[in-house]
Amino acid sequence: MDSDEQADQFRLTKIKNKATVDFLQNQSSMKITLVTLTLVLGLLTFAKGQGDIDKPSSTPIWTDADRKYLLDNLIRSKEEIIAETKNLTKEQWNFKESPDRWSINQIIEHICFWELIQMNEISVALQMGPFPQVPQNPDSIFIDADPKRINKNITTDYTKPFTYSVPLGNNEGKNNIIWYTKMRDESIEYLKSTNDNLRLYRVNFGPNIHQHYMMFFRHSFRHLGQIREVKKHPKYPK
Repeated sequence: MDSDEQADQFRLTKIKNKATVDFLQNQSSMKITLVTLTLVLGLLTFAKGQGDIDKPSSTPIWTDADRKYLLDNLIRSKEEIIAETKNLTKEQWNFKESPDRWSINQIIEHICFWELIQMNEISVALQMGPFPQVPQNPDSIFIDADPKRINKNITTDYTKPFTYSVPLGNNEGKNNIIWYTKMRDESIEYLKSTNDNLRLYRVNFGPNIHQHYMMFFRHSFRHLGQIREVKKHPKYPK
């Protein structure tokens, strides 16, 4: 079964572990340094602002530019998924390139339960509160380095001995789109209205919530590529 989110999860686990170890090793020696850095960064932010509004910031302050960056990409990826699956027939929804490949219906179902899991992690991170003292990872780590899906993965290789990552395909495709749209719209509405500094809330000492949301549209765009591959198959129903 073709899926890329498990590679994201593997990379994310490494990032989490590294951040946690660094934090525990350096916590005592960083106390005075952090106070100094906080004062300096505060002065620099006040004096210079966050820079180009069309680019994500790399400072521990979640800015209007960050909000716009997430919203633009979350909305665009949602709209592209809706457009690619509009007016599909039952045969098109359930067509598989081969028995071991996912149908478009399964791909959308997979995106749904992947986002459900990630939304739960964000909810837990918000309940835990901010962790300003934990070292920040750069946003570049969470930008897809393989947007054309040259390197593909077998999802069950990362979940052995279980197969929970494999969608069953029992739901109708249009109902999976309703499910996906509902969850994505909740994230969009939250990001539009929140005053939380999302760069200070950490998901298991790994990415901050801003970076975690970057993984949402990264994941969607990669599976959009998978959907388009299915539709280009010579035996795909017309």
